[in-house]
Formats: sequence, C-alpha cells, structure tokens
Amino acid sequence: MVEILQATAPRQPHPRHRLISETLASLDNKPRVLVCASAIGYYGARDDTELDETAPCGEGFLPELCMLWERACQPARDADIRVVNMRIGVVLSPKGGALKKMLPPFKLGAGGILGTGRQYFSWIALDDVIHATKFLLNNEAISGPVNLVAPQPVTNREFTKTLGSVLSRPTIFPMPTFAARLAFGEMADALLLTGARVSPKVLADQGYDFLHPSLEPTLRYLLEK
Repeated sequence: MVEILQATAPRQPHPRHRLISETLASLDNKPRVLVCASAIGYYGARDDTELDETAPCGEGFLPELCMLWERACQPARDADIRVVNMRIGVVLSPKGGALKKMLPPFKLGAGGILGTGRQYFSWIALDDVIHATKFLLNNEAISGPVNLVAPQPVTNREFTKTLGSVLSRPTIFPMPTFAARLAFGEMADALLLTGARVSPKVLADQGYDFLHPSLEPTLRYLLEK
C-alpha cells in the first residue's frame, strides 16, 4: 500500500498491487478467505453523521487510496474467494501509533485538544483488532467492507479530557495545528485534525463481542491505571 503513495492517487490499482489476489485466484487449491487491511480513511473527513459500511467513499487522496487498495482484491472475488476489507480505525496502543506519540506531552500536563476538538475520533484497541480479525476469518457469513472501530467513538475534545483524567493531568492548553503537524507528521491531518464518526455495524450485526468497547476503561487497561 505504501508503494502507491504519490501526489495524486491513480484511478486504477497498479498491476503490482493486484499480484496477491491474482495469484490466489490462479491457484488450484484456493484459500477460502482473503482478509485485506484497509482503513476508515476510506470515508474521508466527515461531519458528525454516523457512517457504517454502506457509506460512500470520501473525496481526496486518502479515500481514493483506500478505495484502490480494496479494489485490488477484485480478482480474488471473481474467483469466488471470500474477501473481507477491514477498515481499521485509530488503533490504540501505548507501544506505537497515535497514543504513543500523545503520551509524552499529556504526561507533562501539556496535552490539549487538537484543532476545533469537535472532530470525531473513531478508535479501536489493539486487542480488538486481533480478536476481530480472528472473528472475520472464521465467520463465513461476512464479506466485503467491515469497520474495525469501537462502538463508542468520541470527539477529540472527549478523548483529550478522558486521557488527561486517566493520567491525572490537566488538559488546559489546546495544541495548535502547526504543532500537531510537527508532532504527528502526515498522520495529523489524516487522523487527528479531521475525523469521521464510524460505526462497526457489520461486526455488531454479526454478534461480535468487543473486548474494549468504552474509551476510559480501555485507556486505564492499556496504561495500567
């Protein structure tokens, strides 16, 4: 997926990125399922409208990139291989990703809202990514896009206040946009300064039981607080 990052996303997947699905489709003994990791970046920057798997693709580079990545699985679908496109939210783990980068300023009492604070933060604990992936591999009734996000998304303001409370630190000073971009790089615009209120409808309809559905207990578990 990283290889097709460029200023403008191509309109069709590069043949190289269809290689896995085309190879699987050509096998005499085909796998029963292909699980592909995509992202909720598919939906782009949205307002507070709840988005399930039927919502259309957003506009811009990241949504188009996700769309092309999912489209590259078509040869496997055509060969009657069950394809699941996991649209993964912001994965929470103190060992990497957004949460790891947030912890140092928050622990110093310098954490604050990003941008307006009204943008939605559709998150999921790392344990649930692993658990849900196993669930999708074993559930033959599921195919197509599946949102891997916790059932209780929060705004950036709510996330900020919750993380500060868990760490027993104030969250008084907002982080300016330029500082967020300096700290988080390209991830700032794509994941933190804009957002989407994404719902895990398919998982909910299929009876998936989230290990970590609520933010505050999740943060306390991850940070051992």
